[in-house]
Amino acid sequence: MSEAILVLNAGSSSLKFSLFLLQEEALNVWLTGQLEGLYTAPRFKVKDALGALIGEKQWLDGESLGHEGALAYLAEFLREQLGEHQLVAVGHRVVHGGMTYTAPVALNAAIVQDLSRLTALAPLHQPHNLKPISILLAQRADLLQVACFDTAFHCTQAAVEQIFALPQQITELGVRRYGFHGLSYEYITTVLPQYAAQARRVVVLHLGNGASMCAIQDGQSVASSMGFTAVDGLPMGTRCGNLDPGVVLYLIDELKMDVRAIEKLLYQQSGLLGVSGLSSDMRTLLDSDEPQAKFAVDLFVYRIARELGALAATMGGIDALVFTAGIGEHAPLIRQRVCQAAAWLGLDLDETANQAGAACISQADSAVSAWLIPTHEEWMIAQHTRQILQRTRVNAESALIH
Repeated sequence: MSEAILVLNAGSSSLKFSLFLLQEEALNVWLTGQLEGLYTAPRFKVKDALGALIGEKQWLDGESLGHEGALAYLAEFLREQLGEHQLVAVGHRVVHGGMTYTAPVALNAAIVQDLSRLTALAPLHQPHNLKPISILLAQRADLLQVACFDTAFHCTQAAVEQIFALPQQITELGVRRYGFHGLSYEYITTVLPQYAAQARRVVVLHLGNGASMCAIQDGQSVASSMGFTAVDGLPMGTRCGNLDPGVVLYLIDELKMDVRAIEKLLYQQSGLLGVSGLSSDMRTLLDSDEPQAKFAVDLFVYRIARELGALAATMGGIDALVFTAGIGEHAPLIRQRVCQAAAWLGLDLDETANQAGAACISQADSAVSAWLIPTHEEWMIAQHTRQILQRTRVNAESALIH
């Protein structure tokens, strides 16, 4: 009988999941899927490790499952799939760990309450990340749950990278740069030696609907484009990215916008969608002949190139550039334009390899190598969960002996 670890990533109206089997030393993905539209028109889809569809269901428009109903449906589905396999732990993606949680942690009610206090730092993510945790704590107190934080990977950054030029008493309240997408960066760092073993100074571009960049030196985060919240840095699908704080004051004073209206503007109405007036989806923009769509793409690439210069400066240069996440993995034109903008660093793009989606997309004699490496945040969460599970068992055995 094999043991299984479930990985959950809960959003405001979705629940993504992956099921991993523990087989000797290996950690193998078995199922992946998601429930979407939890409060409007729920849809369920699950695939096996090879990508074959093995389950699908759609509820009526207007029907609401909520997170609790989604978890109940998923639990019943997994019971049928697991058979003789035993579910031994659940790992969760939690966006914000604040200054306290700089490593994965086994969860209990007190820790969940503590994490809920960080909601103001990630209002569109944190409360939804914590929902399934609270539900499972109430229903399955015997089941180990582990939180893995998107901020944790960046705790190695120096104080000068983390601190805003604000009065100390405000900084001590937690108003500082955290950085996000840490689980993605950690995974890339874990597998990078298989691709570019000699690369010590690396910039990773996590380009998706949420987009950020990270300077990684000797396997540790030294700087990131994202700061206090996940709205900072690069323009994203619907998020504005870097913004002069004076703009917010202008919106309040001159346009009389309240906090919630500004939050909606910055998180949901800006970025590629706001600039193009067409779509937040890079695929749509790349296929469009509309001038504003082209300009949105130009702005996205320009801001990446500008950020790359800043991140390279923090390490005194770079040895490798890595593209990952949805846009990074599937948009060769974006990779091409970014690499061309990075020619001054010594990067010589291999056009053929880039179009083919090869792992290495730079010329063999390029001073800076460029890579396409698919990210796997779910595997990283499962790996952390397994490690805590093993430590929990060792501690339990030790307690019995003594």
